[in-house]
Amino acid sequence: MTLTADLFWSFRSPYSYLATGRYRALAASHDLTINLRPVYPLAIRQPDFFERNHPNWLSYTMRDMIRVAQFHGIPFGPPRPDPIVQNVATRAIAEEQPYIYRLTRLGQAASRRGKSLAFAHEVGQLIWGGAQDWHLGDHLAGAARRAGLDLAELDAEAVRDAESLDTEIAANQLALELAGHWGVPTLVFDGEPFFGQDRIELAKWRMEQKGLRAR
Repeated sequence: MTLTADLFWSFRSPYSYLATGRYRALAASHDLTINLRPVYPLAIRQPDFFERNHPNWLSYTMRDMIRVAQFHGIPFGPPRPDPIVQNVATRAIAEEQPYIYRLTRLGQAASRRGKSLAFAHEVGQLIWGGAQDWHLGDHLAGAARRAGLDLAELDAEAVRDAESLDTEIAANQLALELAGHWGVPTLVFDGEPFFGQDRIELAKWRMEQKGLRAR
């Protein structure tokens, strides 16, 4: 019997990116379907989050994400540009956000087609894997194509159906919170949340208890 799980994910979250390839590999090697459900990042949901954090938070997080990537052999680099427009010095979030709404709606449109895990992984590799100007040229089109999708079709839907997509994205956030967490990446399996890129083996262990088998 195929097991299913939901993966709550953000395009701005480096830890989401660092988890996605491993979750994608797990779904490919085992009788498992992972439904990636994109949410808007904290910078959109709580714009003052970064200003309220401890001064050491950012430097520690940067150090940690780099070593996690090195440990797992995952290509990693600062996003160019950042999916969220933010003043690095003051941590203030800009009112105009030209990237994150498009990305998240594209991710939800991919979710409607059952291909959001592949799409998020391919796009995440552009954003966090060191690609320069990932938003220009055919970068995103190539990522969509590798996920079995058509970027022009997704973009048209993201514009035409923006309100409905945002309603679905808000439902994803609510489902995450009802499952017992609020952050990403969080995998929810059989009602149990597993938060963080460092809980993948624990989630797999739980799934094996419930009958997870290799393909």
